[in-house]
Amino acid sequence: MSAKERIRITAIEPLSANWNKLEKVDFQYVRANGETQPLTREIYHVDDGATVLLYDAARRTVILVRQFRLPAYLRGTSGDLLETPAGFLDGTEPEARMRQEVEEETGYRIASMQKVFEALMVPGCVTHAVHCFVAAYTPQDKVSDGGGLVAEGEDIEVVELLVDDALAMIGRGEITDGKTIMLLQYAALSLLRN
Repeated sequence: MSAKERIRITAIEPLSANWNKLEKVDFQYVRANGETQPLTREIYHVDDGATVLLYDAARRTVILVRQFRLPAYLRGTSGDLLETPAGFLDGTEPEARMRQEVEEETGYRIASMQKVFEALMVPGCVTHAVHCFVAAYTPQDKVSDGGGLVAEGEDIEVVELLVDDALAMIGRGEITDGKTIMLLQYAALSLLRN
């Protein structure tokens, strides 16, 4: 049975449209045993985004950014997260968007990047997908200080780490951002093997 045959949306109620769109969706779901079950979910429609892990294979380093994230703060942390540079697509192609974001956030101008996967980060309630890239960099690729755009509320610190140190930080709970963890593990398995 196709998804269109298993799902019948019966009502959509807008709840908010301030930053992104939040809706309450009522639907009928046909279970594997053939029974129909009425369900309700709140769905947050968020524009897709992209992220990139910058790596220097010769020096075994990566570039991350540290910035304040209010939801992390509301969970009882400092709110300052180490993560890969990222941004919403805003109607732009993922690679083009990442070239712009990398330079704004890190100050590096990247010659080429490779898309390695696309991930749904919270598929139970958010429509947002993240296009994940990797890109080689060298110290000579640095063209500015980076730091983000003040107009967007960005106050970004650029952090260069040995990949082994970054991986250890995951285990210690010092890197908790999902997209960053996935890309660091991808790099460890595919790009920066010992």
